[in-house]
Amino acid sequence: MDSRAQQLLRLIIDDYIKTAKPVGSQYLVETYGLSSSSATIRHELSLLEEEGYLRQPHTSSGRVPTEKAYLYYLQHVMGEESSIKKQPSFEIKEQDQESTLKAIAKRLVEISGETAIVGFDRNWSYYTGVSNLFLKPEFQDANIAVSLGELIDQFDQVMTNVFDQVPFETQVLIGSHNPFGDQMTTMMIRYRLPNGAHGILGLVGPMRMNYARNLALLQQAQQLIERI
Repeated sequence: MDSRAQQLLRLIIDDYIKTAKPVGSQYLVETYGLSSSSATIRHELSLLEEEGYLRQPHTSSGRVPTEKAYLYYLQHVMGEESSIKKQPSFEIKEQDQESTLKAIAKRLVEISGETAIVGFDRNWSYYTGVSNLFLKPEFQDANIAVSLGELIDQFDQVMTNVFDQVPFETQVLIGSHNPFGDQMTTMMIRYRLPNGAHGILGLVGPMRMNYARNLALLQQAQQLIERI
């Protein structure tokens, strides 16, 4: 992908993450001060659509990113704004281990606006912020809401299934690669407690999530847990 197409893809993804609204060529020109005409941008978006990076929800609407687009964004486009130094402090004051893990998960929900999951030695799992999933614009359809409910019922089983597969570096599972549903993204990371026990921590949300911020949050949470 050339630099011009990459710039357009990044603008569309960044904008869609914020607004959840399809992005059109005229909007891009007016909002970001692009030097090319709306017609030229429309042609370039058509090429990105042909290559599978964008789709049009309706023929008269703008375009939205596909799973392929988010994967490319994550691997090639996302900048350095994921610096942990820019993230809010967790300020966890709980004493016992279980309460601390739950408090960290709740704080992740507050900052990210996503659903947080935490597991410990396969025997214990906890999730919070599930209501955030149902509030996302892309999950407002009644059929999708039913599917979400069914997926939530399987959270514990999924956590058991993936427990041994999660690495110490953040793993991002997008769309068809996501064990919680092909319309979502899951970020997971393994942590090691001072006593040597392992656990996993994650965020679950739509593919339209703030990847840079959430990656940094999980890394910060991992470091905090490992100091418990």
